Amino acid sequence: MKRFPFPYLKNYFRYKKMILVTGASGFLGQHLVRNLSAQGLQVRALYHTHPPAQELKALPGIEWMCCDLLDIFEVEEAMQDVSDVYHCAAIVSFDRRQHGKMLHFNPESTTNVVNQAISQGIRKLVHVSSVAALGRTGDETKEINEETEWEESKYNSTYALSKFLAEMEVWRGIGEGLNAVIVNPGVILGPGSGHDLSTQLMKIVYREFPFYSKGITSWVDVKDVTNAMTMLMASDVEAERFIISNGNFSYMEIFTIMAKALGKKPPRFAVNSLMAAIGWRLSALKSALSGSKSLITKETANNANSRSFYSNHKLLSALPAFSYTPLPDSIQLMARSFRDSR
Repeated sequence: MKRFPFPYLKNYFRYKKMILVTGASGFLGQHLVRNLSAQGLQVRALYHTHPPAQELKALPGIEWMCCDLLDIFEVEEAMQDVSDVYHCAAIVSFDRRQHGKMLHFNPESTTNVVNQAISQGIRKLVHVSSVAALGRTGDETKEINEETEWEESKYNSTYALSKFLAEMEVWRGIGEGLNAVIVNPGVILGPGSGHDLSTQLMKIVYREFPFYSKGITSWVDVKDVTNAMTMLMASDVEAERFIISNGNFSYMEIFTIMAKALGKKPPRFAVNSLMAAIGWRLSALKSALSGSKSLITKETANNANSRSFYSNHKLLSALPAFSYTPLPDSIQLMARSFRDSR
């Protein structure tokens, strides 16, 4: 049996009635559900369009439930007898065809979860946001932290806006008496199922794609995110947001570590802004002609070349027992999982 990574939390969880996880069949949700199941906890795991795999269905202590978070009656039913809520569900897309859906779902689903959390008197909510919700201004000299205020900017994606609006619903709930904490992870890395960003990045490196962008952003191991979430749930901390970030690394650094773990050649040619602009336009044209999903969009091209630096001091100060997994160790595990799945 796996040892509980934070033994002092055992007594906290022992007396909980039911823990709810939204988006439980997604990348982060799957890892969180495994974490909670390994501790012998009772979890109601919600999914909608992506049913869980058999391996997830077999996890002990997990009750899977199909739920449309846009249906207030289904949300009300799902949250019956629940004490703690992890709200992980969200649409993540940089495809223009998904923008309207994303702008509707991410804030509205959060509204429904927050309203029911207040109505049913849940003990605490941990809401999963993103560093994207902190906003980007294009000022590379300014470190972004939890106090950074959102600013309208051409550097912000539609996904970022949708997560910012969802956060506003949580803050509104806090103003109405909800006990909640918000987490803002960087790019999350970890073993995946094939459709998540981590696996897509591994595929790019495995195929020895020769180009890399000059961007810098925040990165973190998925285990660190789930551990931070459970620790914050157990803590007395409320009405706060926390960046979860191992550190700020360039795409070139990450791709090079991945290439070494996979035994492949790292990318060699930097992509400038002109090349990126041509690339996303060609990809959009190919998508329009073939009907396939565009792999490169204007937003992904801009994001990949932006240089954003995030502070991780607040979480480390709030949780002295917490520490981050070295990213090379995270990527080695990803590489083994990726090779095993091929």
